[in-house]
Amino acid sequence: MKANMGIFDRVFRIALAIVFATLFFTETISGTWGIVLMVLAIVFALTSIVSFCPLYAPFGINTCSTKK
Repeated sequence: MKANMGIFDRVFRIALAIVFATLFFTETISGTWGIVLMVLAIVFALTSIVSFCPLYAPFGINTCSTKK
């Protein structure tokens, strides 16, 4: 897997994952929507850690800066 996520994209996803997890654990959002948000939080955190988004690959999106 070649990295296709830039630093801004990674930080933004981590921030969203923290917000989603906070909403879930404080029971602000619960039920089905809470579970959906937690799944998204986990996906966002994992993709940020590995710097690779599988949805970017088919569309050729690459936010990772390259050194020339």
